[in-house]
Amino acid sequence: MDWQSHRRDAHKLGRTQEFLKQIVYGGNDGIVTTFAIVAGFAGAAADGVAQIGGLAVLVFGLANLFADAVSMGLGEFLSARSQGDLYRSRRDSELSEIARNPEQERTELFEILRQRGLSPGEADSTAQVLARHPDFMADLMMTYEFGMSDPDEESPALNGLFTFGSFVIFGAVPLVPYFLFDPTDRTFVLSVLSTGMALVALGLLRWNATGERVTRCVGETVLVGTICAVVAFAVGWIVGG
Repeated sequence: MDWQSHRRDAHKLGRTQEFLKQIVYGGNDGIVTTFAIVAGFAGAAADGVAQIGGLAVLVFGLANLFADAVSMGLGEFLSARSQGDLYRSRRDSELSEIARNPEQERTELFEILRQRGLSPGEADSTAQVLARHPDFMADLMMTYEFGMSDPDEESPALNGLFTFGSFVIFGAVPLVPYFLFDPTDRTFVLSVLSTGMALVALGLLRWNATGERVTRCVGETVLVGTICAVVAFAVGWIVGG
């Protein structure tokens, strides 16, 4: 059994928890991005969204949905790769510093351990032991001095894939009414309700993964999405009016 499988089994980590950041980030951005198209058209229409035409909403909505989903997925992939490169570069530098000036690095580790709650005696003993294991010492310094975690525990490709998938799945929801009905004001209202339901579902997904208060998880997700949607509608109304 590899380390990733052991970590998931031992700590009962599901895919939702493991990729929560990518799911929430991609899902929220997808909902807001697509609804911004719908709300922008509705705000710009003098006599309602029917004047613009449902085809235009779908064309622009789908174009933005998939273009931005690809951009987000690749952006997440490149970000994770860059973070990994930066981690390895800094870790190599830390190992060089440990080899070149071990006493200074041991003193830094001693101070870090004291700040983490160890007594001076315990911190000194622990630092002396770790100084004999440069790789382990470098890992601790990367975590507690630079605040960076080992990138080998993550997969840039999977991060990008989950971001892309979440963006497309949640982002398609505001467009569903325009696939099913003629483009009327009622269709726009249904799109608003669908968007609200998608934001609630995303908040519930976050709640299920984190175990935080459901009101906080859902409330924050809906609030952020609502603010973005109102801004999009207002811009469309100002430009179109």
